[in-house]
Amino acid sequence: MNPEEISIQQKPVLLDFFAEWCGTCQTMMPVLESVKKKLKENLHILEIDIDKNPTVASYYRVKGVPTFILFKKGKELWRRSGLISGKELEEQIRKHDAV
Repeated sequence: MNPEEISIQQKPVLLDFFAEWCGTCQTMMPVLESVKKKLKENLHILEIDIDKNPTVASYYRVKGVPTFILFKKGKELWRRSGLISGKELEEQIRKHDAV
């Protein structure tokens, strides 16, 4: 999904920038799966491998992984790098009135 596609989405979009070699990213996988299950009707989650998509990572100014960026109607609402609990991730999504 390119930036133009993100801007026309009715549902909020959470970009998950990761790398296969990233241990912290591997730790986040079950957290994201849990969030997907809870919010799947109201949220798109896109996983972007920075090694396979360096242009996309550069476009979004991703400096480290994992990085999460939340969008609603194309507007960036929230960004975070590093570990985050499922509870905190859900709270941020709800706090920004994304779902």
